[in-house]
Amino acid sequence: MLLMLSKKESSATELASPFDISQPAASQHLRVLRDAGLVTVERKGRERRYRLDPAPLHDVYNWLEHFERFWNAKLDALGNYLNRIA
Repeated sequence: MLLMLSKKESSATELASPFDISQPAASQHLRVLRDAGLVTVERKGRERRYRLDPAPLHDVYNWLEHFERFWNAKLDALGNYLNRIA
């Protein structure tokens, strides 16, 4: 859903349609995303439109960036191992 919202604002129905989930499950997921500050909702007529708020994702990216050197070292080691056994 976040990927879909990164492209355009959408209704809950539009966001649920590609997934094999019920409308209540989609609404619950959107509520969690909204509570986490990742999406905003605006009422347009009878419809609620959801939009991505990427600001909290920047905080996650900055936190994860600290661990990137560990991942790179492990991935390099895995690549070296795979080259040796190939």
